[in-house]
Amino acid sequence: MTRVLIVDDSSFMRKALSIMVDRADGMTVAGTAANGREGVEKARSLEPDVVTMDVEMPELDGITAVRKIMSQAPCPILMVSSRTEKGAATTMEAMQAGAADFIPKGDAHSSLRIRDVEEALVEKIQALAGSSARLFNEGPPEVRSASPPSTSSSRTGQASSGGAPSAPELIVIGVSTGGPLALQHVLPRLPAKLPAPVAVAQHMPPQFTRSLAERLDDLSALTVREASDGMPLTPGRAVVAAGGRHLTFEKRRSRLVARTPETPTDVPHCPSVDVMFKSACAAYGGAVLALVMTGMGTDGREGARRIKSAGGTVLAQGKDSCVVYGMPRAVVEDGLADAVWPLEELSEAVGEAAGTPALS
Repeated sequence: MTRVLIVDDSSFMRKALSIMVDRADGMTVAGTAANGREGVEKARSLEPDVVTMDVEMPELDGITAVRKIMSQAPCPILMVSSRTEKGAATTMEAMQAGAADFIPKGDAHSSLRIRDVEEALVEKIQALAGSSARLFNEGPPEVRSASPPSTSSSRTGQASSGGAPSAPELIVIGVSTGGPLALQHVLPRLPAKLPAPVAVAQHMPPQFTRSLAERLDDLSALTVREASDGMPLTPGRAVVAAGGRHLTFEKRRSRLVARTPETPTDVPHCPSVDVMFKSACAAYGGAVLALVMTGMGTDGREGARRIKSAGGTVLAQGKDSCVVYGMPRAVVEDGLADAVWPLEELSEAVGEAAGTPALS
């Protein structure tokens, strides 16, 4: 039975979230707290499997509460955030502090909007209950000296057909649950002189992807922006797919530009990793390097299959460093991964493939 601690200053939200948790199979409410201070105390005493945490609360705000819980009684924390631009930025801060994931709650006074989050709430609690709090408590590491990854211990999978692949002309990254923190391990270690542009599809709603791009830009030598339609993609630049839009690519003579369509609509996620991967392959064939990182489900598997068939390279994040080993597992189990790396070595693996060492 997964035991959940609910921390929120709104009595309406505490009640609504408690009902959702209690009626889900295999879950129970371990306790509730009306502010961050009380939440920290109950996290220590109750030792829940997962904590849901409001962002803005009296006495102790959500970000500070996350830091205290992760230092005193670490466990996976799911932020419950407003959909405003301010709420999105604060949520990204909380995830840097150690929170594992988030759900947007919309209007706290609308019971209809609250019920809309129930499926996502239950799904994410179930996924986080089986994850290791260590992954969040450690936070993004300091950039260390560049060194080649140890292939003897971490490299698995099948080699690409046709010999060693050429240097990629486009690097694409697909990620979901646990992605914001995982991306902070990878993008800041890529050099500004990286000879290929980077594109990221992270499962997130609008507003949050912009805040994610801004935070990654602050941390990175690369220029990181939320993708907009017609934006040029050049070496030294990374783009994050906008929430509610796919990210695809169009070649204009010698230039690559981003496209941000709302279609297709018959895919589970928007942005979709599969849609981005397939478009990357259509633009550059086998000159694509794809990373499939932590996340629920199988998004990215069919796109990785397309890239692999064209002679491109597919890397997967290893199980032990994933918050949720879903998307990488789908790629690995279908034999589509050329190599599997721990999170802390993915940047070196990208630099090695691109012929440019990761930052020291």
